[in-house]
Amino acid sequence: MINPMPFATYSWVMWLTPGPNNLMLTASGAHFGLRRTLPHVLGICAGFALQLLAVCAGLGAIFSRWPRLQDGLRWLGAAYLVYLGWRLLKPAEADARHAPRPLTLLEAAAFQFLNPKAWVMNLTAATLFLPRELAAAAAAAYMLLWGVLIPAPCVLVWALFGTSLRTVLARRGGRLAFNAAMALALGVTAVMMVR
Repeated sequence: MINPMPFATYSWVMWLTPGPNNLMLTASGAHFGLRRTLPHVLGICAGFALQLLAVCAGLGAIFSRWPRLQDGLRWLGAAYLVYLGWRLLKPAEADARHAPRPLTLLEAAAFQFLNPKAWVMNLTAATLFLPRELAAAAAAAYMLLWGVLIPAPCVLVWALFGTSLRTVLARRGGRLAFNAAMALALGVTAVMMVR
């Protein structure tokens, strides 16, 4: 019998601690509200689950063989976080083509493949918690179950936290301070990703 508690505990801790996804969700919830942030939430879950399946299928072995590939993804992810931070600091454009918008489901899913924290979480999960005693399909289903059940409520908490800050953002000074804090947090996260 497989004991799911170690994997579940590991997943809860990893998903509830700050990281690129949680910072982006907080900012999105604060700026766009929960309803417009839900595709971002779903995209994180879908992208993470797809990445988890890929790692369980052997993608981790590719990174072991060619670690520079993972380094390249790390730098791309860091550059994307800096770009998002820069977007937070830009004043809102009057032109509707450049108006701020939340990430789409596909954008959030694709970001998981640039997110080093997601890679570390999935590589660790596959290494430590993939039940080798199960057939490949059953083991993948087990990992996917926990890879979807746990992230969804955790990332939703971060989106709700951002949504709770909307009254602060209603004031121009509050919005500028929040955007600067989120941009700084994304920049620091980007630096930590490539260190």
